[in-house]
Amino acid sequence: MKKFIEVYYPIILAFICLLYSVTLGLLGNTDEAQYTAHWPGTILLFAIAIRQRRNDYNSKDNSDA
Repeated sequence: MKKFIEVYYPIILAFICLLYSVTLGLLGNTDEAQYTAHWPGTILLFAIAIRQRRNDYNSKDNSDA
């Protein structure tokens, strides 16, 4: 279970943010819902960028050895 969370935590966090945004919208807080609707995409984009940089860095270290 720990390995699953380590790999998929950005997706879990983005899903929680999505549910938060939908809940705000259903409660009538449309301005807040529109603002928080951008969070899931941003979280996933940062996760992709960080993972790509980490892979580039690790492959660079392996090729130098």
